[in-house]
Parts: sequence; C-alpha cells; structure tokens
Amino acid sequence: MKVIIMGCGRVGSQVSLLLARQGHEVIVIDHDTNALSKLGTDFKGRVVRGIGFDRNILIEAGVETAEGFVAASSSDNANIVAARIARNIFRVPRVVARLYDPVRAEVYQRLGLTTISSTAWGAERIVEVVTHNDLDVLNVFSDGGATMIRVESPARLNGHRVAQLNIPGEVSVTAITRSDHTFIPVSGTEFQDGDILYLAVIPSAMNRLEEMLGIERR
Repeated sequence: MKVIIMGCGRVGSQVSLLLARQGHEVIVIDHDTNALSKLGTDFKGRVVRGIGFDRNILIEAGVETAEGFVAASSSDNANIVAARIARNIFRVPRVVARLYDPVRAEVYQRLGLTTISSTAWGAERIVEVVTHNDLDVLNVFSDGGATMIRVESPARLNGHRVAQLNIPGEVSVTAITRSDHTFIPVSGTEFQDGDILYLAVIPSAMNRLEEMLGIERR
C-alpha cells in the first residue's frame, strides 16, 4: 500500500516505521525537521516538510494515488481537516484520524470518518485499521479491544451458517442487511448472495477473519 502519515510525533513516527517495516510505501508529512528526525537514518520511506492539510503539500506527497492516509498530528483540528480533505477531495479509500477528544471522535465517526481517540494503543491499532483495507471499519472502541466491521458477504459463504463464521471471543456476526432489511442473525442463519455483514472483531483476529472471507492482504 501507499500510505501518507501526517504528523511525526510519537504515534506518527511509530506508525510510519511499522508500515515501512511491513514493506508498504510510506510518505511522512511534518512541518518540523526535528520531528522528522525521529524516523532515523534507516527509514525506507520518504519525508515531506510542510503543513499536512495544505493541498499542495498533499499533492507533493502523492495523495492523488495514496491508498491510505493517517492524520496523527498533535492537533485535533488539523487532523480532522487533513482527514476530510484526503477522504472527500482526493478520495483516499482508507483514512484514519487520531483525535484526543473522544466527544469529537464520536461526532466524526457518525460522519463516516474512522477515528482513533486512545493514546495507549494508537500506533499498532492504526496500522491494523489502515492496512485491512478490504474491511470497512465502522468503529474502533476507545479501549482498542474490538472493532466493528462491515463487509459484503463473499460467494464462498453462501449457504453456510453464521455459527461457522463466529469465533467465540474473537469474531461475532452482530447483524446482517439483506434486501434493504437489517436483522440480528441467530447461529443457524444462512448467508445469502448480497448480504452485508456487520461483525465485531478483536485486533488479533483480523487476519483470521480475512482468511475466512477469502480476502488477500496487500
């Protein structure tokens, strides 16, 4: 994936280094040269000095072809502005904004913007969210213990029962939308073509869920 990270503080630098180590193309934006130095000399990505919500800076960083954008600066306002520009103007498919104010996070989640409000588990959790790009992340609970996912049911699940996808304590199908009607399934409910699934997933089970759905990671 090509991922742009705005902000090179503690979380931003950790996210950048983790993604680079996984082999992703990483571009880091920050106006502070000292902050960018946190990446070290072995950093394999690219750095752009400037304001992360400046459209010219974003274009210089390659936002027009980016597959992921992480707004991880120390300013909630800057993160929201940058995230909305990346998502609404440049149509970056996976955008995550780190917010310090949980009330703001709740508001922007309702607008469809994925937000991370906890600081304790920020870096690794952001990497999980931004790299599982075929799973539509609806909500990341504030303690990082679970994520709410939306995904179209693959053909391979047709005729299989909900119980076969549920993993106690790890993955749970919480709702299904079928023919514009949303309902809570029981263990014997069978998946049908066109179903939209809503699942609660713990972080360590994300890869396993993708395997069960037949999704190949990039």
